[in-house]
Parts: sequence; structure tokens; C-alpha cells
Amino acid sequence: MTERVTADMWFDPACPWAWITSRWLLEVEKVRPVDIRFHVMSLAVLNEGREDLPEDYREFLKTAWGSVRVAIAAERKFGNEALRPLYTAMGTRIHLGKEERNRALYEAALSDAGLPVELAAAADSTEYDEALRASHEAGMRPVGMDVGTPVIHVPGPDGQQIAFFGPVVTPAPKGEAAGRLWDGTLLVAGTPGFFELKRTRDVAPSFE
Repeated sequence: MTERVTADMWFDPACPWAWITSRWLLEVEKVRPVDIRFHVMSLAVLNEGREDLPEDYREFLKTAWGSVRVAIAAERKFGNEALRPLYTAMGTRIHLGKEERNRALYEAALSDAGLPVELAAAADSTEYDEALRASHEAGMRPVGMDVGTPVIHVPGPDGQQIAFFGPVVTPAPKGEAAGRLWDGTLLVAGTPGFFELKRTRDVAPSFE
């Protein structure tokens, strides 16, 4: 019997591509001996000090602090296991419900996840920013700062950690198709010296 492994994914709740990848990983969990564990990164932290960003993305980043602060506050208060239901609750409202990222959304998502709605106050606080930056750094350090989210870490066959950005895919594959993408992703990501496989995105994120 193949031993189960834990794969760690770093996400920013506001990123639609990370959301799709996270739903794919939950499908992988059903068809491969993999347990998924979620962690928080921040697109706002990643892009601090960058002057060459499009104006619309700058505006997006201004509102990107709230959801990651709430997520990291929940993790600090209730442990890593709180992130899975909270991410699902946030992502469902943000990406499927198209709800505005604000205090009302955070309170509703916390309630959906069975967590205290008072944690929504973290959205406008710097109290957990040190922990946020530490989580962000832990996820991004092995892959570099010129990528975004999703980032995934998984143990390799030789005991060495495999860390990579992606896959960026839409919609999320289901069932055995999800498993095959996982197998292929590990094959290329685990190849020494392999860095990039990419093509231009010509479709918008699909949340089917």
C-alpha cells in the first residue's frame, strides 16, 4: 500500500486561480494517497514596493489585506485545521457568490466555518501581520518571489521537498483526471533542473 503524504498549499483567498487549484487538490485527495493542508500567503505582501503594476491590480491589492489577515488570525487562534473550512467558506462567497470582500463577508464566512465572527476585526488590524509575513515567507522561499499563488510543497520520492508554483488550470479537473494531473505535475516538478512549462492564458477562471 502506498504511504500517504501531506501536500501543503499556500493561498490568498482573493486569488481565483488559487481557488480553482485548491478545489482540484481536494479532488486529488479522493483519488490519491495525499492529504492537503492549507496555509496563508499574501499577494499584497508579495507585491509590496513594486511600481510597475497595472492600476487595476494596484486597486485590487488595496483590498487584499483583509481576507488574509482574517485567515491568519483564525489559524493563530484555532490552529491550522481551521483554515480548510474557512478558505472554503471565503472562496465560495468570493468566487462563486461574487460577494464584495468586506467585513460582512468575513463575518458570514467565519460563521459558515464555525468560527467566531469577532475574528473579522482582524481585517483592519496589523495584530497578525508578523504571523502573516512568516507564513508567506515559509511558502514562497523555496519557489522564489517572482511567482504568486498557488504554491505547493510536497515530499519527493527521495525525501527532498518538491516546491512549485501552480498548476494554473481551469476548470478544476475532477475524479481520475485530477489524479492524472497530480501525477504529471509531480513528475515534472520533481525533475532536477526543471523550472517552467507555460502557455498564454486565453480563458477566464471557470468555477464549474
